[in-house]
Amino acid sequence: MNPQDILRYVDSLHREKNIDTELVFAAIEAALQTAAKRQYGEDADIVVRLDRENGRINAVLDGEALGDDQIGRIGAQTAKQVIIQKVREAERDSLMSEYRDQIGDMVAGIIGRADGGVATVNLGNVEAILPRSEQIPHETLHASERVRAVVFEVKSAGNRVRVVLSRTRPQLVQRLFEQEIPELSEGVIAINSISREPGYRSKVAVSSGDSQVDPIAVCVGYRGSRIKAVREELAGEHIDVVRYSDDPEVLIPNALQPAEVEQVLLCDMIGRAIVLVQEDQLSLAIGRRGQNVRLASKLCGWDIEIMTASELEEQIERAVAAFSQLDGMTAEISQSLVEQGYLSYDDLSVIEPDQFMEMSGLTEEQVDRIVDMAEEKAEEAEAAANAERQARKERERVANQADVQSSDDVVTSGEPAVDAQVDAALQEAKLEDGEAVAAGADPDAGERVADEQEVDEAVQAAEDDGAESDAVGADQEVAASVEATAASEEEVEDEVAAKPQQES
Repeated sequence: MNPQDILRYVDSLHREKNIDTELVFAAIEAALQTAAKRQYGEDADIVVRLDRENGRINAVLDGEALGDDQIGRIGAQTAKQVIIQKVREAERDSLMSEYRDQIGDMVAGIIGRADGGVATVNLGNVEAILPRSEQIPHETLHASERVRAVVFEVKSAGNRVRVVLSRTRPQLVQRLFEQEIPELSEGVIAINSISREPGYRSKVAVSSGDSQVDPIAVCVGYRGSRIKAVREELAGEHIDVVRYSDDPEVLIPNALQPAEVEQVLLCDMIGRAIVLVQEDQLSLAIGRRGQNVRLASKLCGWDIEIMTASELEEQIERAVAAFSQLDGMTAEISQSLVEQGYLSYDDLSVIEPDQFMEMSGLTEEQVDRIVDMAEEKAEEAEAAANAERQARKERERVANQADVQSSDDVVTSGEPAVDAQVDAALQEAKLEDGEAVAAGADPDAGERVADEQEVDEAVQAAEDDGAESDAVGADQEVAASVEATAASEEEVEDEVAAKPQQES
């Protein structure tokens, strides 16, 4: 092997594949040593060293140096295959290290294939995947489009690196903010917390180290230009920017905007915040399908419950009454528990025994017994609630079936009466027309109009008798009766027209 060729090979791998030169030299040495052992035997004591400066190979067999001609006779093909394998492993390790350092960072690539499921994204030196579960709901990706996402996971798959991207993580919102808002990288403002429901809404809490800088205005930009750019990248997702505060009593009302909050009651022992609002603000604070309060809870790190003052009073009364029924519980202890935010058997079943003993002055045995009873009551309440839901669903199903059956019965019972009366009216009209023909007289237009009116009156009477029959079906019967009357009139006219010819 030519020493200069080895050096050029190492340098090209370092520049093109971003592989450390020492790794390449070590791989070549290992390859040559493996090939030499196959030539001289696996038990042979062979050491191969590669000069980093001039690329020359120095090999020692059982303490004696091998000449260049002996080294050259070593299986070159075997050495080549081992070198390729080592280089691939080194390249894989390099990519693994590169992308593991980028987990949570945003990358941009070109979509190679997007068929409604997993999309492939070409990042230049690796082809990443964007699973359907990590795509924004209702978003449509197309081949050859440019897409931005965050690195979510990096795995090794044989000699390849599997990079998984995500467009649903909150980190993507933060990286887009940092790209659009230079004040974030400069440290003028900071993003303190993000909560997100991909494709629908995100809440971003921001703060400023300078009292003269409004962090919300900075993030929104002139006429909303900055926030608009972020929304466009997120397929139109709504973004609420709120002011961050270390005080939960300030942060929680900010996070629940645009709803107006009257009071925030913090229950530190269980991490719950009871938020009191006016009746007209209740639905706004909760949001569509609970989205607003759910995002606010994630943003603040508190379990937020929205209720009115009257609802809180009722719940407190029920909780005190329920706790007082447990053996060993007094009204004072029940009141203390409620003041700490324990409002149900579920809450009481997860209380810390040490805190309960310190609060109530009860012994450990008494506390354990109360907690066990609370767990039983919670399970019973849950079972009762499930049974009630099932019963309600069953009642709704039976009611729906009864409505359908009632409608079918009304239509079935009403149709024969309508048909019979319509037929009777048509028969009477035909008899009258037949009498006119037998007399040799042509029924005039007035008589035919009278016949039609008589049929209409008969149909109307039938509809009155079956008032609950299907409206569409009755209309169809009326139309059929009118058509039958018209047909009978045509027959009468033909017979009258033929009668003079017969007489002549």
